[in-house]
Amino acid sequence: MKTIIFDMYGVIIKEAKGNFIPYVYERLPNTDKPQLKQWFTQAGSGLLTSDAFLTLLGFDNPECHMKNYIENYLTMDEGFYRFADEFCGKYDFALLSNDVSAWSEYICEYYGLNKYFLLKIVSADVKLRKPDPAIYTLALERTGANPAECIFIDNKAENVRVAEELGVKGVIFGNEDPDSNLLRARDFAELATLLK
Repeated sequence: MKTIIFDMYGVIIKEAKGNFIPYVYERLPNTDKPQLKQWFTQAGSGLLTSDAFLTLLGFDNPECHMKNYIENYLTMDEGFYRFADEFCGKYDFALLSNDVSAWSEYICEYYGLNKYFLLKIVSADVKLRKPDPAIYTLALERTGANPAECIFIDNKAENVRVAEELGVKGVIFGNEDPDSNLLRARDFAELATLLK
């Protein structure tokens, strides 16, 4: 194996879907949920910037709210640091995440993740989202690795299956998705054991 490709939410960040919708409703209780989800998808697809998205929702200081949400409502899986310190020199690390560009940038900066990743592919930057096979193909092209040289770690079985269809070894992370036909690591300690 040459490259490990990680999802962010539900893997590196413990919250699989984040806590953004509850964050919004704590502050803007009259927000229309279908509209919120539509704008959120557009922001994660690169059709809205973070500032435009948060302003549409009604936040007066969008950057402040983005930082507050990331710093206080998301939880870093501390096991990632131990895993990364052990394996980052042995494998190339890449990030493949469905996210808002500015959010992904700030998460990587705030939690000190930039030093681990040789490559970061964020849905909003490339205007593709998992599970579209095109975003996986793009990741493979940018890593320069053959699919058989890669491992893809995600908390959603659907995303792992698409990677496997392209020849990448998939590992479902955590306990959220109970698909028993996929290789699973419940945490980073189990993932480390799989790699040894």
